[in-house]
Amino acid sequence: MGYAKKSAALRSDAQRNRDRILEVALAELTRSADTPLSAIAKKAGVGQGTFYRNFPSREALVLEVYRYEVEQVADAACELLCGRPPELALREWMDRLAQYAMAKAGLADALREATSARGTMKQLAHAPLTEAVTHLLEANAKAGTISPDVTPDDFMLAIAGLWLIDPRGDWQTRAGRLLDLVMDGLRAGAPSPPADQNSPCGDQPHPSSPCGD
Repeated sequence: MGYAKKSAALRSDAQRNRDRILEVALAELTRSADTPLSAIAKKAGVGQGTFYRNFPSREALVLEVYRYEVEQVADAACELLCGRPPELALREWMDRLAQYAMAKAGLADALREATSARGTMKQLAHAPLTEAVTHLLEANAKAGTISPDVTPDDFMLAIAGLWLIDPRGDWQTRAGRLLDLVMDGLRAGAPSPPADQNSPCGDQPHPSSPCGD
């Protein structure tokens, strides 16, 4: 193996280790804010040296876990629009947002324990989530499946109840009911009937997707 290929392989392994740590940390810190870092490293299958090279402190880990989760949610918007009709993409993304809201509740405790910085979580999430919502709303307005007057701020206010749901209870049922009501509200004033919900997901971007360029 040449030097370039070897270096690329090492970078790939390092990225996989980092991603694995973040995935495990998201699940563990959401469940319990005071989960020991050693337990996260062990469950992720990495040594202490590898762990601390990536995340030298608890604060660094918590902030990166939160950033990682926000990126996953934001990226899901374009991924869904590339294979589903806009209306289905929006509703599925709303379910993904609900999962994020429940994770955020746990991460908020972890962040409070790890750092005294105020407003950090809101700052990290605002721009990526607003961009994702904008893509979804524009695609649906173009398809005629929601009112064209709905703005990202309108949407965020409409789903604000997600942040009030107790993640320790039956949050899936409560979130589903809330989001169905929000979706019904978004459809009010739509210029045309909803798109065919049975459209197959293909490999090419949906015609109304803003993410296909």
